[in-house]
Amino acid sequence: MQKKVYLIWIGWIWISAIARYYNELWYLVFWSDKFDSELIHKLKSEWIDIIIWERANFIDDSFEKIIYTEAIPETQSELQQARKTKAQILTYPESLANIANSKKLITISWTHWKSTTTSLASIILKNSDKNITSVVWTLLKEFDWKNFFHRNENKNSPDYFIIEACEYKRSFLKYKPDIAIITNIEIDHLDYYKDLNDYILAYRQLIDNVKKWGYVILDWQEKNSQTLVWLRQDIKYINVYKDYFLLNWQKYYFPEIKLNIPWEHIVYDAKLTYILWILLKIDIKTILDTYNKYNWVWRRMEKIWLTENWNLLLSDYWHHPTEIKLTLEAIKINNKNKTLLTIFQPHQYNRTLELLPDFVDSFKDTDYLIIPNIYESRDNEDDKKMMPPQKFVDAINHKNKINWNWLDNTLKLIEDFDKKNKDAIIILMWAWDVDNLRYKIKTTL
Repeated sequence: MQKKVYLIWIGWIWISAIARYYNELWYLVFWSDKFDSELIHKLKSEWIDIIIWERANFIDDSFEKIIYTEAIPETQSELQQARKTKAQILTYPESLANIANSKKLITISWTHWKSTTTSLASIILKNSDKNITSVVWTLLKEFDWKNFFHRNENKNSPDYFIIEACEYKRSFLKYKPDIAIITNIEIDHLDYYKDLNDYILAYRQLIDNVKKWGYVILDWQEKNSQTLVWLRQDIKYINVYKDYFLLNWQKYYFPEIKLNIPWEHIVYDAKLTYILWILLKIDIKTILDTYNKYNWVWRRMEKIWLTENWNLLLSDYWHHPTEIKLTLEAIKINNKNKTLLTIFQPHQYNRTLELLPDFVDSFKDTDYLIIPNIYESRDNEDDKKMMPPQKFVDAINHKNKINWNWLDNTLKLIEDFDKKNKDAIIILMWAWDVDNLRYKIKTTL
């Protein structure tokens, strides 16, 4: 009898990769979600059963596993019904750990640019002769616009598994990596973490999970990452600097890395993945060719199209103040004579409140700024009362800022901007439904 798995609220990008994994193993895969989306439609085309909303009565003992995102409440009807069955009930990180910990696991942890780094590492392995499974929190054209890739053809290669290891609620402590890459550490998720010390402690605990004689790759010039060095004597630290890295006290210089995204912080992330050349014995030409061909992935500085009036429309998921600041700065440096309109949807009332001082000067490189609303996720009523959108707008240091009150009004303003400008840039910088405006903005196509 064919095995069955059920995923609750699968539309979340990371859980959909788990669906694809079990679909690859010929499970019958079922799922539910709150909202319809292009991602859902793509999954339907891959022979995965779906329903929008909930179908608790459908869940019974015939399911081997039931997987859910931690974002759903315990009161959710499918989760309540699942707990009455004999199925194995797993959160997303638990389910991924069950799959990945038995492989040669490469985890990429972060505060920023984890999807970019994971994508680069995954494509490098895909372009090599290695066996690879990859779970990425975005969609890659190299993966047929999926967030999952699997190949197991080389009998002489171990099974490498690459994942983004999220620090929220210490979920990355479920994983036992052979290689742990830490891109940077900057406080986030203060709805869970007590303070910066607690946040750094989680990364120290991650290093405790690295398999004996495994590797930790981190930035030795970044002050928070520096606190993680030499915590263990039975693993190998790879110290990464701007132009070189140290392995066993031997210095290796980075080659010239040519990317289609000439931004310093992205080039640095590429350097982190270059180290796989030594660790996994990958041909250098394979790595450099991958860099030369790499472009932005889905909803990470994605070029959507030209609007009706020949303005460039971009989509970007960055939502931390540092990410926003560096992204807008890089756009402006590379497009000095172009007007930039940013539509930013903050992610969570609580996170926006906790990071408010850091948001104040994050938008200085955009010419116009629109805040349509704040996306609600894991927020309570007190969070929403303490952080109304207008409070956020008032705090931002910008002369051309607008609280535009929801998406329909925002769309009207974008259309007006599009009519008045040519060869400008419009960027949807979003947490959730702001990106859906792309389907309503007229194009030259």
